[in-house]
Amino acid sequence: MESFLFFAAIYLTAAVLAVPLATRFGMGSVLGYLLAGIMIGPVFGLVGSETQDLQHFAEFGVVMMLFLIGLELDPRALWNMRHKLLGLGGLQVVVTTAAVSFGALQLGYAGQTALAIGLILALSSTAIVMQTLSEKNLTRTLGGRSAFSVLLTQDIAVIPMLALVPLLAVARAPSIAPDGSLTRTVGDHATTAADGHHGSPLASLVADMPAWGVTLMTIGAILAIILVGHYLTRPLFRVIHATGLPEMFTIVALLIVVGIAVVMNTVGLSPALGTFLAGVVLANSEFRHQLESNIEPFKGLLLGLFFMTVGAGINYHLLFSSFAQIASLTIALMLIKGVILYTIGTLFKLRGEHRWLFTLGLAQAGEFGFVLTSFSLQTNVIETALAERLLLIIALSMLMTPLFFIVHGILARRKAVHGENTADADEIDELQPVIIAGVGRFGQVVNRMLQMSGFRATVLDNDLRTVELMRKFGVKSFFGDPTRPELLHAAGLAEAKVLVAALDDKDMNTRLVAFARQERPDLNIVARARDRLHVYELYNAGADHIVRELFDSSLRAGRYVLEDLGLSEFEAHALETAFYKHDRQALRDLADLWKPGVPVDQNHAYVERSRELNRDLETALVQIGEQQETAATGVKARVEAAINATGKTPPMTDG
Repeated sequence: MESFLFFAAIYLTAAVLAVPLATRFGMGSVLGYLLAGIMIGPVFGLVGSETQDLQHFAEFGVVMMLFLIGLELDPRALWNMRHKLLGLGGLQVVVTTAAVSFGALQLGYAGQTALAIGLILALSSTAIVMQTLSEKNLTRTLGGRSAFSVLLTQDIAVIPMLALVPLLAVARAPSIAPDGSLTRTVGDHATTAADGHHGSPLASLVADMPAWGVTLMTIGAILAIILVGHYLTRPLFRVIHATGLPEMFTIVALLIVVGIAVVMNTVGLSPALGTFLAGVVLANSEFRHQLESNIEPFKGLLLGLFFMTVGAGINYHLLFSSFAQIASLTIALMLIKGVILYTIGTLFKLRGEHRWLFTLGLAQAGEFGFVLTSFSLQTNVIETALAERLLLIIALSMLMTPLFFIVHGILARRKAVHGENTADADEIDELQPVIIAGVGRFGQVVNRMLQMSGFRATVLDNDLRTVELMRKFGVKSFFGDPTRPELLHAAGLAEAKVLVAALDDKDMNTRLVAFARQERPDLNIVARARDRLHVYELYNAGADHIVRELFDSSLRAGRYVLEDLGLSEFEAHALETAFYKHDRQALRDLADLWKPGVPVDQNHAYVERSRELNRDLETALVQIGEQQETAATGVKARVEAAINATGKTPPMTDG
């Protein structure tokens, strides 16, 4: 226990020191984590052999990131992206695999081994690229969107790659080892049937299977994840919601991720790909944003830990002993991938900064290379010595990637200085311009009016029954607590134009407005108020437009009372309008005098000003009544004159 706490303190201290400094100097958090790992590993020797075990744990950050990416892409979105996925992404995977495999053949490796090397090094780092693009606000630029398409294609391509790798090992007839155990030779290496697979008892399900059996198990596991995610998760979340315990949602979200990881490890697949598929299946669920907000904190922490273990776990003895060879191979790999990416970007009409972002951002190898390398080693497609060099090449290329983003930033600034247009309009196809937080009796009317006018909104509510009812009527809404920052960011707070704060709980509504104003000073906020005092709270919190939930309906009721007392519709409407304008101005005046925490009857300045405003209102209404009476007398006289002159009653008008 003491050793665990000691190493935890070392990693956390390194992150706290290195990451803010790296971010401060424009290097990004990823490079900060990598440098922190290097400092506590080979430089000061504070961590050692436990780094490899810790890296396996930290890889769950990648797993969770793929799950979150899947949640952002429903099957329909994937289908709409098919041209980029098959064209831009598919071309990159195929051409890079072929080029790297050809290079491996020239270095003297066998055909099957060369193909495995090509598959391993064709992939790029989703973790580093997406994290850096997000930090630098480049995700929605043309280059960023193109890079994401390629990364998504690569993530999907890992599924057939992992299914193909066992087929690259040619099985031969079993033989009896000197110790009497049954062995089989795969490729150029021998393994015993007792070796197991992935070091897990569950992996024995596929350990003794032939290659085609492993492939069938792989397909079966993927289908099982899709079916379970589609049919069982919604009933499970409804049961959890009935408990009324918020922490249970976090537990279930983690259970989904860990459970899928166990299933995928059992059949020798990457857990990240399983969780990605589960995320896609759940993308249209009303629990999507709730899942995002629960997983996001764990993802960020584990991803940072993963990057640190990459830096700390580099085999520097091998690196220093074969530095020229390893460095030259790493540079050659990044040059090959860079040329291919630049050419593909040109074919798909990427220009200037966007093409360089696309090229420099994807030129590295990726974290799935670690998975494929390990899997290839376990299935005896590659040797241990080759696996160690591949892992080192992957780690070095990942370490260089943040530096490439810095180069891209320098190029972009130079173009900006020379007056070139580097900005690219944001793409908000998947994010709605309006967020409605609370879809009760108030928010429903706002949403229906928007739909009638041809606009769409992202609707959030923390009442599951309300969300389910809305979905039955065709209103796409999401379950979750709108006051949670993670949920708001997942719903697109950074890009939204208008936020409608319509929660039933007035304190939650005030906190929501205050947080949104702090995050987005330019955001238009329309807020629902419970009463006059709540109006003042929302005003101080930063709301632009405040609507008392019963004020407008009470005005209409008062107008009907005036009409029933004998006033005309025109007269009642004029008095209603005058009262509305006066009350609106009075609220603004009184808001400046209101003091939080002080009862209004003890706020003498507030009480005195309120009395003055009431007297002003009475005077204004009397003046309006007199004006209307004079106008009505004149109209009556003109009507009587017209009747006397023509003998007919004039037609009614809308005036």
